[in-house]
Amino acid sequence: MVRVVTSAGPLVIRDAQPADWPAIRALLEANALPLDGAQENLADFLVAEQDGTVVGCVGLERRRDAALLRSCAVDARLRGSGLGRALAESAISVARASGIRELVLLTTTAADFFPRFGFARIARGEMPESLKSSAEFKHACPASAVVMQLSL
Repeated sequence: MVRVVTSAGPLVIRDAQPADWPAIRALLEANALPLDGAQENLADFLVAEQDGTVVGCVGLERRRDAALLRSCAVDARLRGSGLGRALAESAISVARASGIRELVLLTTTAADFFPRFGFARIARGEMPESLKSSAEFKHACPASAVVMQLSL
């Protein structure tokens, strides 16, 4: 558990629990992010909680020594507060600590957000082979999605 202070006030970032799925699902739907594969990877999700309410989430979808950073979503009322940054940094720290060597994401809306963490655009075909079997890569994200990679 990590305590963070954003411009929206204090929050806790913690491991997701099965009971968090309805709130995570609602956040993903509200942010037009794919649900495919999310619930199956819930054990590798983090949630941000404020006053007992889940207000943000981010997930990892691990495949050997690579992982997708996925489902980074923040409640609309807290956008611009620094919560998205805190969630992304937390997920990157978890990936690094767990031995992930390559972190990849697909995005249709946040390509300008992730370079601040060291992500760089790559061609879709340059993704690690182990990640190409993910639901996000195969069908949940359109072929037009920007692919970005961070070496850890």
